[in-house]
Amino acid sequence: MPHDHHDHPHDRLPSDPALRVRALETLLTQKGLIDPAALDEIIDTYENRIGPRNGARVVARAWTDADFRAALLEDATPVVAEMGFYGRQGEHMVAVENTDETHNMVVCTLCSCYPWPLLGIPPTWYKSDAYRARAVREPRKVLAEFGVTLPEDTAVRVWDSTAEVRYLVIPQCPAGTDGMSEDDLMALVTRDSMIGTGLAVTP
Repeated sequence: MPHDHHDHPHDRLPSDPALRVRALETLLTQKGLIDPAALDEIIDTYENRIGPRNGARVVARAWTDADFRAALLEDATPVVAEMGFYGRQGEHMVAVENTDETHNMVVCTLCSCYPWPLLGIPPTWYKSDAYRARAVREPRKVLAEFGVTLPEDTAVRVWDSTAEVRYLVIPQCPAGTDGMSEDDLMALVTRDSMIGTGLAVTP
């Protein structure tokens, strides 16, 4: 019998990715393999209660505490763990700092390794084939598409995350932040600025 006459279950799945996810979740729920409430709790934790706020707190403290920043750049893993930010996908952290001379950008060329405890759920574009390939090959063009145009004399360094090491970019602190509290500074730190595809917000 020709192959296209077979009735495979995956042939009946919706073509839209979101619908495919919903169909898979429904199937796994019906088979008793997942608990929708537990799944919703996990998603809410990473999207809302963790999200990029943990990373933003680390960055804000690095902006205001030179000793903390030095320790963070020396060995980020124990420093962020002391703040309570650790766990799966964040076991081995490396912090890199943007300066006038160097702009850092993070990619995972093999899959989508990402520091979940600090930044929450990775954005869709971070997992895309286009970003993973082009971030290494033409980082300045990719940055420009994100709205980041750097001076010609600023070097761009691309860091490749792996299952063993994940990176946190410490963006440059914008001007006009003197006297701001750590909580206020956190509001200036975006998720993209901690990946290197964005800059901190100017107050």
